[in-house]
Amino acid sequence: MANIHRTTKGFTLIELLVVVLILGILTAIALPSYLSSVNASREGAANANAKTLATAVQAKAITAGSYDTTLADYSTDMGGALPMNPCTGTTTGYSITATATTATVAATVGTICGTWTPMSFSLTL
Repeated sequence: MANIHRTTKGFTLIELLVVVLILGILTAIALPSYLSSVNASREGAANANAKTLATAVQAKAITAGSYDTTLADYSTDMGGALPMNPCTGTTTGYSITATATTATVAATVGTICGTWTPMSFSLTL
């Protein structure tokens, strides 16, 4: 009689299901943290860009003697283009409000980052 040994190579269905279950659990734990950190990064970038814009607004107001609230007027002062607001996906995602001697610059909330409160930069002549 011939002694035939049968060897099978590969994974069983149970082993594959266990691996898929483990990957699903890891994804469920890691994905919310990842998305939260991405949104926090976008919010931080939007606030940093608003601060840079506030610096340009203040510099132009010191020279002109009053605040200019037209956002497009600052593109030349900022190297040829306004910075993108990562929470709106546009370069117009910032607001400038002004009186005769004060101004406030802030990023617009947008829909990409969810609900958050942008920093507001107050300026005075």
